[in-house]
Amino acid sequence: MSDSNIQIQQKPSESFWKGVWKQFVKNKLALYSFRFIIALVFIAVFADFIANEKPLIAKYKGEIIFPVFKEYIIDLGLSEWPEDFQNAEWRRIEFDWAVFPLVPYLPKNIDFANAQSVGPFDEQRIESLRWKHWLGTDELGHDVLSGMIHGTRIALLVGLVSMSIAAFIGILLGSIAGYFGDTKLQMSRIRVILNLVVLPFAFFYAFGTRTYILQDALSSSFFSFLAQLFVSIVIMGAILFVLNYLIVPRLKSVKAFSKKVSIPVDILISRLIEVMVSIPTLFLIISIIAIAKPSIFIVMAVIGLTSWTGIARFIRAELLRVRSLEYIEAANALGYSEFRTILRHAIPNALSPVLIAIAFGIASAILTESTLSFIGIGVPPETMTWGSLLSSARQSTAAWWLAIFPGFAIFLTVTVYNLVGEGLTDALDPRLKK
Repeated sequence: MSDSNIQIQQKPSESFWKGVWKQFVKNKLALYSFRFIIALVFIAVFADFIANEKPLIAKYKGEIIFPVFKEYIIDLGLSEWPEDFQNAEWRRIEFDWAVFPLVPYLPKNIDFANAQSVGPFDEQRIESLRWKHWLGTDELGHDVLSGMIHGTRIALLVGLVSMSIAAFIGILLGSIAGYFGDTKLQMSRIRVILNLVVLPFAFFYAFGTRTYILQDALSSSFFSFLAQLFVSIVIMGAILFVLNYLIVPRLKSVKAFSKKVSIPVDILISRLIEVMVSIPTLFLIISIIAIAKPSIFIVMAVIGLTSWTGIARFIRAELLRVRSLEYIEAANALGYSEFRTILRHAIPNALSPVLIAIAFGIASAILTESTLSFIGIGVPPETMTWGSLLSSARQSTAAWWLAIFPGFAIFLTVTVYNLVGEGLTDALDPRLKK
């Protein structure tokens, strides 16, 4: 048999993440937890279509309308409600026909006929089974099931947004510390001296002189604070830009100033991590929120700004290993800049343990937000969350459903995120791969 008739079949190389997924699905508990998280994401995204006082679609005076979609357009300021629907009680409007969501209530709706904490198995004063409160009501008559559904959006949003902030800060600082160490990052002597001298003044003019403006913006709204914070960052960035790109290059011509010195970024960032870890996170969050107007966005930002240390430690440890590998040396030999090497080669190959930290961090953020809502700070009173529902059980000790349902939701969500984190830990462990 000739060689041309021999067909050699080569097994295609398997990508790293495909191998991780194959290992992950072997852990059935982690896989089911991941599917449960997908279901939670679905509920959070489509909460307005699952629990809402407005019809999904209706025919009114011969015209087909979509009130839920219309609400989004109105919130964007692109339209407004017709006079017939302004301050209207939607369930009392006489539609030609209408299709209501599965739960025809919003968390803010008050059912005065079923106030004083009516249980799911108690007799309810309702017109028909469609208007039943399947998980009961709280003391004011809010529907618990609607609050649970919309609370899912708050819980996941807090977890994802806060950990996105934490991941950005942690990856940035951890990668700089791990890649450069204490000797690799070098600057000219004049650049170091001028930055040490000018940086406090830049910070003072950007933030110190604008303290009252930032405080007023923070007490006004979160987005106003973001706008003013952006202005402060631009001011500080402009000062440092002028210093490093206009003044320093002119002084580097002096030989004594142009000598390179090493910047110990690793030890500086490591000490910063230790300082952050030593601060009680919950008390820090409470202190910051105490001076600000209650806002869920502030809660997310503060949790993110205080939760980055674990991610920074993971990425730092990985970069200490990765920076000595062959492909990093090849990138440096080709003349790539240090930051291009970090962003395109070092960080993408060091993110595996970060994903684990993010999974556990989301669970921790959800638990922190629930704790803050339970003690009644951080979140506006009109915003119903799992923690605020749980807190209302303290006022109605006989209303067991106010403690059982949100408490079980918090427990289950935190548990599944931890199980996904453990599944990722096993899937990314090279010793378990065959």
